[in-house]
Amino acid sequence: MSKVALITGSAGLIGSESARFFAEKGYDIVGIDNDMRAYFFGADASTAWNKDALIKKLGARYTHYSVDIREPAAIEEIVRRHQPSIVIHTAAQPSHDWAAKEPYTDFGINAGGTLVLLESVRQFAPDATFIFMSTNKVYGDQPNSLPLVEHETRWEVDESHPFNKGIDESMSIDNTLHSIFGASKVAADVLVQEYGKYFGMKTGIFRGGCLTGPNHSGAELHGFLAYLVKCVATGKPYTIFGYKGKQVRDNIHARDLVNMFWYFHENPRPGEVYNAGGGRQANISMLEAIQKIEKLTGKKANVVYKDEPRRGDHIWYVSDLSKFKAHYPGWDITYDIDATLRDLCAHVRA
Repeated sequence: MSKVALITGSAGLIGSESARFFAEKGYDIVGIDNDMRAYFFGADASTAWNKDALIKKLGARYTHYSVDIREPAAIEEIVRRHQPSIVIHTAAQPSHDWAAKEPYTDFGINAGGTLVLLESVRQFAPDATFIFMSTNKVYGDQPNSLPLVEHETRWEVDESHPFNKGIDESMSIDNTLHSIFGASKVAADVLVQEYGKYFGMKTGIFRGGCLTGPNHSGAELHGFLAYLVKCVATGKPYTIFGYKGKQVRDNIHARDLVNMFWYFHENPRPGEVYNAGGGRQANISMLEAIQKIEKLTGKKANVVYKDEPRRGDHIWYVSDLSKFKAHYPGWDITYDIDATLRDLCAHVRA
């Protein structure tokens, strides 16, 4: 009997990469995705194309449910029927700005939906590994309190500060501006930790930096690199919000992130939290990204600059990956920033 990987948000960037990855490992895939991304960001951000690609590629090994994760009866039935050995929960409302428009929807999906999944798995598949895709936004704008130094194309943390090598899991999530989105993800993050520590479930929490890859349906409000590549390639205006375009993000390729899930699944540490980004091996400022993408595409970016930054937005964020590497020394980043950008640009050309 084949093992089953149950994946929420299965047509999204990380969900679809997880589906392909675990299928290669011999798992049958059960996907849950009702294309809420089109509701959040419009038709251009729909993930229907990715769902169709999964069905075509995986055939009978992929079972799809267009179900809302906020519906306990439907989720319980899926978990009970398929008895997954791993659950990868990537479904979410992912945008700061959008969350403020519909806080009930945001919290219902991000926190309430996570509770529905946890409780369904606890009742009907308690031995399954439970991977939760959290976010660095659980730290709110705390990173902006770091001693920052302005350089020609980027902000950097002062070399004398311990977080110069990257922000680790010891950063406080208290007394900081999170955004409504960040608050709903904090609730879910802590809940998944608790199901690991209180109930002994094999839960793992991954606080992502910028997640990227060719299967990202990038939109202005979510999906920095994928959306930027799309804009440069098509001539569509790209808006930079504040900080002179020198704000820095670490970007982890979806393949490297899903490989982290695999290592955790092989040897789970219940309730453990990991920062999961590109780290010092894969980070870039907006100005640097624009320059590199222009060179790769041979096209000039149509950039619009606004002085007002997004509220609570990070000026500099780079993940310290040393905790995960210490727990799972076989894992490492395989896509540096240039390899990731080449992958994104090649996909747009194709």
